[in-house]
Amino acid sequence: MPAYCSIQFLTGLPGSSFILSRQPNLLPLRAASWKPIPLTSKGVKMELTVTRPDDWHLHLRDGDLLQAVVPHSASHFGRAIVMPNLKPPITTTAAAVAYRESILKALPPNNGFDPLMTLYLTDNTSPEEVKLARRSGVVFAVKLYPAGATTNSQDGVTDVFGKCLAVLEEMVEQSMPLLVHGEVTDPNVDTFDRERVFIETILAPLVQKLPRLKVVMEHITTMDAVRFIESCSEGQVAATVTPQHLFLNRNSLFQGGLQPHNYCLPVLKRETHRQAMVSAVTSGSRRYFLGTDSAPHERRRKECPCGCAGIYNAPVALSLYAKVFEEAGALDKLEAFTSFNGPDFYGLPRNTSKIVLRQSAWRVPESYTYASGEIVPLFAGQTLEWLPSNS
Repeated sequence: MPAYCSIQFLTGLPGSSFILSRQPNLLPLRAASWKPIPLTSKGVKMELTVTRPDDWHLHLRDGDLLQAVVPHSASHFGRAIVMPNLKPPITTTAAAVAYRESILKALPPNNGFDPLMTLYLTDNTSPEEVKLARRSGVVFAVKLYPAGATTNSQDGVTDVFGKCLAVLEEMVEQSMPLLVHGEVTDPNVDTFDRERVFIETILAPLVQKLPRLKVVMEHITTMDAVRFIESCSEGQVAATVTPQHLFLNRNSLFQGGLQPHNYCLPVLKRETHRQAMVSAVTSGSRRYFLGTDSAPHERRRKECPCGCAGIYNAPVALSLYAKVFEEAGALDKLEAFTSFNGPDFYGLPRNTSKIVLRQSAWRVPESYTYASGEIVPLFAGQTLEWLPSNS
């Protein structure tokens, strides 16, 4: 089904706005069939109305940090797949239910944000736990962290085929997706090659062995991942893509000195990989959907020796995605990526409410303070061109 959205050009003059609106009874508007008013024209701005997006990869943490960050995601996203790598990790359905209640209590009043919970896969996870998770109605996936791959992954999987196969087979029976942090942890593998080697040695053999297992390769970073996703059956293997991996390359880690707030795992890659992912997500393919991997850390834990991996992008994510699609000449495909492909893959209904993205310059705060310190967002202190709004 083609995506439909409303695009409005505002000149700021009375009676001079031009509305380009696609309706279901019209032919789908394709990238080559329309040309927006040049944004360099004096006073001309754009406004997009799209179905409310979801975030299919989000870290909310817990405690004071949860209280501080959840309003940013809840202000614009309808739902989010919430990652389970807390201390201790969310390894049981009971723990997932309790964590969900904590998130709901932290929401602003009268907010309809729906946290979709996940389980943290370990060498000891049982098939019965997968059955309990499916019956709970609140757990929607299981997350695979290779042990030692990223933040709080020390309890992750050490042997996918030797210790987790029975659980994965039960996930097939329960139609429970496996969410994969796709990096090997072998210290002999170059950091920038960890994703490619994971695909070759673990993910490709896994998909071949269990072809009915639904898999999301999370926060992909390379053309190798794009090629793998494209080689798999549509509807069985998909990928989330973050704003930072679409917007930045690995030079952003070092320009003007070491930039700890641009450090995440998987690490930023070469420009050729960034371009490959931009081409993939702006192509209109249903295999890719929005997953911010927004991962807050207190400032002192980022700006220190052995600083934590993780980029806090929740306040700026939609602005950055819009800019990427604008620069690619693919704004007509933005809504499918942000709002349709994710729920379609998970078998969930699409949201019915709308949000507006206005081409209006705004300045990202230098930081967000909370009870235990402060969080520095991506592009802190810089001006972005697209402003999301609920009306």
